[in-house]
Amino acid sequence: MSKYVITLISFCLLFKTAATFAQHDNHGQLAADQIGSTNVKFETSCAPAVSDEFNRAVALLHSFWFAEAVAGFEQVLTTDANCAMAHWGIALSHWGNPFAGLRSPVQLSRGKAAIDKALSTGSPTQREQAWVDAAAQLFSDDQSSTQRARVLAYEQAMENIVKAYPEDREATIFYALAVNQTALPSDKTYAQQLKAASLLEPLFHEDPQHPGLAHYIIHAYDHPPLAEKALDAARRYAALAPAIPHALHMPSHTFTRVGLWKESIETNLRSAEAARESSTAGEELHALDYQTYAYLQTAQDKAASKVLERAMALVEGVDSIAIGATGAGAFATAAIPARYTLERGAFAEAAALTVHPGQPYTEAITHFARALGAARSGNPQAAAADVERLAVLRDRMIEAQDAYWSEQVEIQRQVATAWMVFAEGKHAEGIAQLEAAAAMEDKTDKSAVSPGPLAPARELLGFMLLDAERPDQALPAFEATMIKEPNRFLSLYGAARAAGAVGDAEKEQRYYRQLLEVAGEADTDRPELQRAKSALGLQ
Repeated sequence: MSKYVITLISFCLLFKTAATFAQHDNHGQLAADQIGSTNVKFETSCAPAVSDEFNRAVALLHSFWFAEAVAGFEQVLTTDANCAMAHWGIALSHWGNPFAGLRSPVQLSRGKAAIDKALSTGSPTQREQAWVDAAAQLFSDDQSSTQRARVLAYEQAMENIVKAYPEDREATIFYALAVNQTALPSDKTYAQQLKAASLLEPLFHEDPQHPGLAHYIIHAYDHPPLAEKALDAARRYAALAPAIPHALHMPSHTFTRVGLWKESIETNLRSAEAARESSTAGEELHALDYQTYAYLQTAQDKAASKVLERAMALVEGVDSIAIGATGAGAFATAAIPARYTLERGAFAEAAALTVHPGQPYTEAITHFARALGAARSGNPQAAAADVERLAVLRDRMIEAQDAYWSEQVEIQRQVATAWMVFAEGKHAEGIAQLEAAAAMEDKTDKSAVSPGPLAPARELLGFMLLDAERPDQALPAFEATMIKEPNRFLSLYGAARAAGAVGDAEKEQRYYRQLLEVAGEADTDRPELQRAKSALGLQ
């Protein structure tokens, strides 16, 4: 067994999942309009008495409230023990967030157990058997190396169901999600995402109150060139399932992509509150990460500090995280303190961050921040150990055959190395290395677990070029970053500085005005804001 798998199992066992299930038994107390189940109509051959409960559980599944969905499907089984499709729902709930990366052995084992029960329960119809057989593809083995093949097999099986039962709207919805799940982050044509959207959009036009349609449209368009297409769904989704933390959070994926920070903050405040009320720590941490990112883009550093305090207190006090949210919670635990230091330019603070054991890609977050902080605060020697650790963590991800996260950690290693080399006085070498890292990052995409990179490589390249007194090259680096990450505080500031250095007064003032507009509710007077006001004659 690989060290990565051992680490992952240890991390999962850290949280008492049994307690999680005990906490999530209140779904039946929530009205249909609080979870969006009114418009979910999933036909089954189960007893008519469980129809409403089954639809409620599917609605919870559509909004990725997985522990609650399991509880709902188990409630169905207490009334109709022969409902094979309830076991299907439990299995898919254990699969969890389709965009969450490699599954742990624990998840796969639980999902496989549910599939086995579905295959041996009651007398499902031919259509229902097809649903069970499709989900079984996801759990056909527990090897990380076969996960993509299993996901592709699931997609094909769902396509076959849609072809056989074209009137089955829920089949089309789940098929669209399966299509999107197979998209590769390196495919900049977004073929799979657009295919998924083409399946969902007509149904959403017919039924804009269906939570799954709104949710999956946001995911389909969760990419810089596509994000504005999701604004209608984003502005509707939270109201469709206002009791569900993930439904309240998901609109911020779109708001983040288009730089609507106020909207992102507001919806994540609601999400975090709902998560606290339902004791779903992983969902709260996920919302807090997005809150932190948005607060920092608007220079609301005091607000971000309070979020950081809440997150750390939550981590110390939590004894369980809901199914499927462990990865998001662990990511946020590492990302929030790293963001808080790097976005504020507090590089000495970043260099002193404490590393907490976890999954390799979450541990890498802290090592990256430490290395970058040490190099940019003038202590490149201190960065070396963290750079070496990033290489070790990358190799663990390669061993686990996790292509996405191994690449992301390698990008972090290259960025940190470039800054370490630059800080040692090897400017040309550092710039060349960072240009290569930025090009590598351009070809991939952020994970759905994150609102954005800890520090975009091309933005960092812009600052390195400014430090090297090459503002003519720095300006296009910042402008390219803003195409992908609109309204980023540091990119706006860097672009204004570079424009001023090359004598482009119009761009300098435009970017500084935009910076002050983005930071209109700032609760701290960052040096960047002081410089913007001075350049515009406002102080």
